[in-house]
Amino acid sequence: GRFANATLVRISEYLSAGYKKGVRPVRDWRQSTMVAIDLMVYSILNVVSRQKHFQSSLPFQQWTDEFLVWSPEDFDKVKQVSIPTANVWVPDIVINEFVDVGKSPDIPYVYVRHDGLVRNYKPIQVVTACTLNIYNFPFDVQNCSLTFQSWLHTINDINITLMRDPEDVKVDKSVFMNQGEWELLHVLSKYNSFSLDNDDYYAEMKFNVVIRRRPLFYTVNLLLPSIFLMVMDIVGFYLPPDSGERVSFKITLLLGYSVFLIIVSDTLPATAIGTPLIGVYFVVCMALLVISLTETVLIVRLVHKQDLHCESSRDTDRGLGLSLPIRDNTPPVMDNILHEITSIRQFLERRDESRDIAKEWLQVGYVLDILLFRVYLVAMLAYTITLGTLWSVWHRLQS
Repeated sequence: GRFANATLVRISEYLSAGYKKGVRPVRDWRQSTMVAIDLMVYSILNVVSRQKHFQSSLPFQQWTDEFLVWSPEDFDKVKQVSIPTANVWVPDIVINEFVDVGKSPDIPYVYVRHDGLVRNYKPIQVVTACTLNIYNFPFDVQNCSLTFQSWLHTINDINITLMRDPEDVKVDKSVFMNQGEWELLHVLSKYNSFSLDNDDYYAEMKFNVVIRRRPLFYTVNLLLPSIFLMVMDIVGFYLPPDSGERVSFKITLLLGYSVFLIIVSDTLPATAIGTPLIGVYFVVCMALLVISLTETVLIVRLVHKQDLHCESSRDTDRGLGLSLPIRDNTPPVMDNILHEITSIRQFLERRDESRDIAKEWLQVGYVLDILLFRVYLVAMLAYTITLGTLWSVWHRLQS
């Protein structure tokens, strides 16, 4: 009919004649089928810290089918054709860490070469489980593994090898889309064989995808606002300690920091086995604000001891004014005048004494305030240096 001279149709009919896709394609059953795997990471779509999921897009695998062989000279020198995947034998290679189905493009074909080499270049979007180390968030480096192995066949039936040289796989970033949150550092590969019963051995190819988070977004939205609030807390120490404005200013900062922590709580990664260092940083900053407010309250209470002295002085003046001696021969009018003059003189003396005491307490308050401010400043600087050192050392070790 109309397909009589169609070369591809003739090749398809030739290859499908008597082909059994349910049988492993080897002529000698004692020979294992070698499946070559290659890993090229296109993108890191998402790393969900709360669920510990690693979502990425990657291909490829190829194997030799001894029953899909033809002579190019018999078919117009055609050396390669595409065949529906459903019509050929496909190895049962799975990813052990696989947890969910990704949105992979539907490509129902494989390439078959005239010598039987089958190439399945379908990109796969996978969602896999990954052990995340969030201690150094947002300057963290993650190492997520992808283990390829046959789900059923032993190493005698299906063996696995690497399509390229391991060093080429490690440094290849040619197809990686590098505009997202994560940066691809390298991909390590390792072949391993294992046995569950010391009898049947299975082959696996393990890839370790090492990625690093770009911290700019979290630095701008988490660290800088916190640093600004802590700087304002230090600036608040320049308000006079005998003024009530410092207490209200510190309380406002504390409330503002509490609202800030509520807002950023959904951004921080959550896990039951550890707390990120940035979470400890926020808690310590909150504690420092509370300590700063407590120090301010104590200083204000100290410098206002003059009020107690003034009240005690007025009480003493009243007591002294009732107990003045009254002379028998003094006229009543003169006696009242004498009482008033004596009370005024004692009041002025007590007021001067109270002012001197108040000045002394105020001076003590200022000195103590400066001392506590310096201690607070040294503690904050030491904490900042320690935290920055931990982050930098951890980042260097992971890199």
